[in-house]
Amino acid sequence: MSDGTAPAGGEAASVADQAARERLLYLRGSIDNLDAALVHLLAERFKCTQQVGELKARHSLPPADPAREAAQIERLRRLAEDARLDPAFAEKFLNFIIDEVVRHHRAIADRTQEEAGEQPAGTAGPAAPRPPRG
Repeated sequence: MSDGTAPAGGEAASVADQAARERLLYLRGSIDNLDAALVHLLAERFKCTQQVGELKARHSLPPADPAREAAQIERLRRLAEDARLDPAFAEKFLNFIIDEVVRHHRAIADRTQEEAGEQPAGTAGPAAPRPPRG
């Protein structure tokens, strides 16, 4: 190739394949970095929501706040649209996180009640079903 001639057909495909492999490795490295950032961001978010759960439990506030959740979902949908991300996907993602946060808040409330010598709300019978989000 150093003589200025074009590479043979097989050689050109090999060069193109190598360039594609290198690009794929680069993109996958970026994805891995973004995944790591997402995990760290989620960890920070859950540290904050843990504190919210403890505050709610200390002040006998309900573990879930449907009005706040609805506002957050609408806010996230707008952010997703601005970022050209599917708003339905963003909503599903946030609902998954909210469900996990509320589960943690209920556990914190139950633990706080047990520590205070009270019967946890979750032991009196089946939990009330959560209203569907739509």
